[in-house]
Amino acid sequence: MAEEQNTQNQDAAAQQSQQPSFGMQRCYLKDLSLEMPNAPHIFLEQEQPAVDISLNIGAERLAETIFEATVRATITTKINDKVLYLVEGTQAGIFEIANIPEDQVDPLLGIVCPSMIFPYLRANLADAINRTGLPSIHMAEVNFQALYEQRLQEAAQSAANGDTATDDNPTIN
Repeated sequence: MAEEQNTQNQDAAAQQSQQPSFGMQRCYLKDLSLEMPNAPHIFLEQEQPAVDISLNIGAERLAETIFEATVRATITTKINDKVLYLVEGTQAGIFEIANIPEDQVDPLLGIVCPSMIFPYLRANLADAINRTGLPSIHMAEVNFQALYEQRLQEAAQSAANGDTATDDNPTIN
């Protein structure tokens, strides 16, 4: 009787260990940089600044089931040709992805993980800009699925053209 119970417990544990699992283990600010190269003279300018925002995503396998996903944003504001400020930040997350088919791991890393960590990056960059004493910039939501599909299209076109180099970190402007 005890052996049957033990066998059933082992079977249940084996089934549970084969269940797909996905979760964020940690979210952290990996890098943050703020530059105001033309301060204080730039504060005398009366024009509205031009704003350029670029966004990159990346992922790296750390262990068999552990991955780091990153979202990096660069915000450059200029008045005429003078930089008002340049802020760059990289938000990262450590994710456990286990017992998920390999063909589904890339979409998780390219769509779901960046979607989860982007709000933290947006808040951190807004806070850094706010600390300059200048009005903060609100970064709009990003459709990471569209960005992922764009990356796949570009990779397919590069392969069709015979290019061997692909950009693992697509940029949107």
